[in-house]
Amino acid sequence: MPKPRRLALVLAVSLAAAGAARAQGTPAWIGRSNADAKALLEVIARFSPESASQFGLPGYDDKVADLRPGLDERSRAALAGAKARLEQLLAAERDVNVRQDLEILIKAAGDQIEGIDLNRKYLLPYTDVGSLVFTGEFALLKDDVAPARRAQALKRLQCYVGQAPGCAPITGLAEAQTEARLGDRALLGPYRGEVEQKLANTPRYVAGVRQLFAKYKLDTPAGKAALDALDAQLKDYDAWVKRTVLPRARADFRLPEPLYAYNLRQVGIDIPPEQLMKQAELEFVELQGALQALAPAVAKAEGIDAADYRDVFKALKQQQLGKDQVMPWYHEVLGRIEDIVRRERIVTLPQRRMQMRLASEAEAAQVPAPHMDPPPFIDNHGEQGTFVLTMGNPGNGKDAGEAYDDFTFKAAAWSLTAHEGRPGHELQFAAMVERGVSLARSLFAFNSVNVEGWALYAESEMLPYEPPAGQFAAYQMRLMRAARAYLDPMLNLGLITRERAHDVLVRDVGLSEAMARQELDRYTFDSPGQATAYFYGYMRLQQLRLETELALGPKFDRQAFNDFVIDQGLLPPAQLAEAVRTQFIPQRRKQG
Repeated sequence: MPKPRRLALVLAVSLAAAGAARAQGTPAWIGRSNADAKALLEVIARFSPESASQFGLPGYDDKVADLRPGLDERSRAALAGAKARLEQLLAAERDVNVRQDLEILIKAAGDQIEGIDLNRKYLLPYTDVGSLVFTGEFALLKDDVAPARRAQALKRLQCYVGQAPGCAPITGLAEAQTEARLGDRALLGPYRGEVEQKLANTPRYVAGVRQLFAKYKLDTPAGKAALDALDAQLKDYDAWVKRTVLPRARADFRLPEPLYAYNLRQVGIDIPPEQLMKQAELEFVELQGALQALAPAVAKAEGIDAADYRDVFKALKQQQLGKDQVMPWYHEVLGRIEDIVRRERIVTLPQRRMQMRLASEAEAAQVPAPHMDPPPFIDNHGEQGTFVLTMGNPGNGKDAGEAYDDFTFKAAAWSLTAHEGRPGHELQFAAMVERGVSLARSLFAFNSVNVEGWALYAESEMLPYEPPAGQFAAYQMRLMRAARAYLDPMLNLGLITRERAHDVLVRDVGLSEAMARQELDRYTFDSPGQATAYFYGYMRLQQLRLETELALGPKFDRQAFNDFVIDQGLLPPAQLAEAVRTQFIPQRRKQG
């Protein structure tokens, strides 16, 4: 997740999802709750129309982010007004479900106000305009977006470059936003490594937009004029960044402690980072032991002459797939996973095929790790989410373009498909559309602990049924998540150097150099704190599962439990546990 500048930007992440009640037989209270949520949706649409487009709100496809003067003050006032309106609704509401959703909405507004205040107190504002423009255009230029909406991408681009009525070039607005506070020497400039990486990615974003315009036949004379203007304006903007922002850039990536603590809370971590580190360190050691115990059997099955788990893993990674083999193999593994899920009654699957594709270079520069590109969840007309597989980290330093070998060997496909696809992210997001989940519990309750915890839990549900090499790769991926949960806070609290963390990721976890650098960038400036959510969310969900099994005994049903968890949307751990205790367990006790 990006640094929380304002509500709209926080909600524009690739893993965020907004659920609208569309399923047949959706309870009436969800419709009422979604009507209440409009107070915050209007704030999103006003300040980040790109996000509104991604979520499926109609009427915003030709509009662009508001970077006009006084953004912090205006967005803060809008959030405060929405929060006051929601508090009035809560005072009059009697339905327990709607009340819970109103509390979620009020907390979301309050959290974003706090984020604006913290960022304004500590950080010099700086916008990655190339990434912003690519995101806004890519939201409209996809195969499953209606042609009428795709046509709006030209109007949006013309607004970005100041060729539409009432629009000023977004690069000029971004410069003015930074320069308005440049004189405040107490503000921290952005981390130098972050700025340098963003500058290196700008040409990729421009090329990515050009490719999209060509693909969808928008490279008309008007389209070419807008594209040329974008190219020229971003070159001027990057030159300005080098003159103005880089001299203020800081050498130390660490955020002020209150900002890092805020990041952890926003992703769903509700324990001190020191406690999280201790739990993750123990898990890391236990997983190393499991990998070492499994290594001889995997080595024998695969004909590998090695005994140490690190060497066995290196040998497995030699079983690389060619580019033309990656998607067929992943589809084959997906089919086998779906057969297992149905046979073992693990969770209810959607009744349609899952979409997968390889990332473009611009996508990989923006999101270097494999990810789920969610569908629009408001006013959805059959659009689906897509599992996007990245094969390299094109925007990273002197070795730009170096490929990963972390996801394109055969054994890796099992856990990665379970995580990003089914029964992980793709199923979770699809269920919010198809079964009907309120906006409060999907969009505004969004927290990485729930989302990533479910996906890692989905990996663990599949692990017993995978071939030995797949199980070995699954434990390695879980080892990486445990490493994240102690390395991220250790780096941000000054307890370990980036060089030492790199050694752990490459030597003990087994990551490629390109993937290790992506991980370190993630912990230090791309989204400090977010990577801790995988391990913590998994731990909390497994604890909840055990508590439920103990409470129900022989009446526990795995598929019923997993379906119930999915049906709750993206509730934070404490609220999800409360729902299981007060709803699921009593319901199961009454049966049979």
